Amino acid sequence: MNFTLLSSFRAVMTSANLSEAANKLGRTQPAVSAAIKTLEEQLGLKLFDRVGRRMVPVPEAQYLLAEAEEILSRLERVRLTIRGLVDEKTGNLTVAAMPGPVSALFPRFIAEFLDPDADVNVSLAARTSAQIAELARAQNIDFGFADYPEHAESETLFEAELLTGACFVAVPRTHRLAQVEAVSLRDLAGLPMGTLPQAHQHQKEVTAAFALQKLSQKVSVECQTFHPILQFIGCGRCFAIVDPLTVAHVQLSPEIGKDVAIRPLSEPLLYRYAMISPRYRPTSALAERLKSAWKEEVERILDAFSAVQD
Repeated sequence: MNFTLLSSFRAVMTSANLSEAANKLGRTQPAVSAAIKTLEEQLGLKLFDRVGRRMVPVPEAQYLLAEAEEILSRLERVRLTIRGLVDEKTGNLTVAAMPGPVSALFPRFIAEFLDPDADVNVSLAARTSAQIAELARAQNIDFGFADYPEHAESETLFEAELLTGACFVAVPRTHRLAQVEAVSLRDLAGLPMGTLPQAHQHQKEVTAAFALQKLSQKVSVECQTFHPILQFIGCGRCFAIVDPLTVAHVQLSPEIGKDVAIRPLSEPLLYRYAMISPRYRPTSALAERLKSAWKEEVERILDAFSAVQD
């Protein structure tokens, strides 16, 4: 018993005569008649009485019709689902990003990336970079966007693609530094600073840069991400050396931008991001395309800000 036999049976059961059934299927009458005969032989059951040129279904055929309808409907759903997966119009996406990008940039990008008619379920988790690495190790996400992990080269359970961008300085818009062409570490020495935790790789590099020039760094506010620090900057409470995606967030948020000015940092200081992908999780074509598109978008933003720095 196969799809062709069941389709032929349903067509005959729902048609006035064999000719109409053949027209529905786009087949010849002898072919449909042969399909019915084959189905009867496979079942060991007579399904129709031949009365002249008519085929009259026996009672058992009504039961088989209900079963055939269910099977054919299920096969059609499978066909549509597979077609949707191929066309990237259906499926599931399980992704994660660190709190900064996940608050606006990343979800907006995903929403614009997906086809308006797509039936895609999106699971987007906001996690720390360390947690994203753990999710990737457990093969629980399609991919993640995070800070570049330490010792990434020795990882065996996930891959990390490095993306780097020049850092900027966020200053209160009413401060004199908002008017200069670029802000140096010497300009910031002794001023209240908003920073990431001291153990964060970015903050380690900022601290080392101040120390290299024998400058004092006055930490006034410490937060897990730069976004809450922007509120302190907007109120004139501190300054911060921020990553380029935080700058993009400021540009997308007029409410923040009216109080916070972004200036280039004179010294070369790079922020390191990573596209993190599990090594052993099968990834759908849709997830792969989203990952590539997001990477291109991040690179576009970083290149644009690099041009500003230059």
